[in-house]
Formats: sequence, structure tokens, C-alpha cells
Amino acid sequence: MALLAVIIPLLMLGVVLALGRYEELLLPEEDADRYEPVAAPQPAAAATSSRGPAGTPASSP
Repeated sequence: MALLAVIIPLLMLGVVLALGRYEELLLPEEDADRYEPVAAPQPAAAATSSRGPAGTPASSP
């Protein structure tokens, strides 16, 4: 019984690996499509400090 408890998971792992290989052979992907370049993030605008809440007019000198 203990031998069966060791063999069954190993057989299941082998089946999963074999199905993965079969899928790669059946549905091949080109290398260009597999690794698409990632766009660089846009630089964030510099944070500015304001003296009043947004929407208030600036004081005249």
C-alpha cells in the first residue's frame, strides 16, 4: 500500500508533464509573440505644493 501511495503521484506528475509537452508540440508559439516588450512607465509629474485648496484664485500682489 505504501508503494502505491508513492507510485500514483509520480505517475500523475508524469502525465501532467507529458500533456504539457504534447500541448507545446500541438500549439507552437513563436518566440516573438511569447515575449512582448514591456512599455516603460510614463514619468510622474512633479508634485507642487499649493498654498490653498484647488480651485481658489491666486492672490494678487
